[in-house]
Amino acid sequence: MSDVPGATGSGEKLVGIVLVSHSAAVAASVAELATGLAGGGTTAPVAPAGGIEGGGFGTSSELISAAAAAVDRGAGVAVLADLGSAVLTVKALLAEGDELPAGTRLVDAPFVEGAVAAVVTASTGADLAAVEAAAADAYGYRKV
Repeated sequence: MSDVPGATGSGEKLVGIVLVSHSAAVAASVAELATGLAGGGTTAPVAPAGGIEGGGFGTSSELISAAAAAVDRGAGVAVLADLGSAVLTVKALLAEGDELPAGTRLVDAPFVEGAVAAVVTASTGADLAAVEAAAADAYGYRKV
């Protein structure tokens, strides 16, 4: 069994989710929330990639690459990022072409709501396009 939160250990081809934040605590908390709300049964693999090596705020291409490799089950990896340089770091990794697993996509979605929608949808066995769409649809969630 993997030590990645939400990893199934069953070898199922589920879309993996990486949550990139400037804060390790924020990334880990959102991962915990999203996996907790995904319900029982099989949960898609989720990995936080927050902060920088050694602690502190920022983003780390090494942590993002490691997280993506950890959740890759062969069905693609959806990456959600919180703020500007997190997005830029993921875009740079995607442009390099060999730093992230094949089928990795940066998803344009709100961080918390999008993460929950992505994990819930991926946990149903949906493909990467459906996971991306569900996360992006979270922009439309109204609170009042």
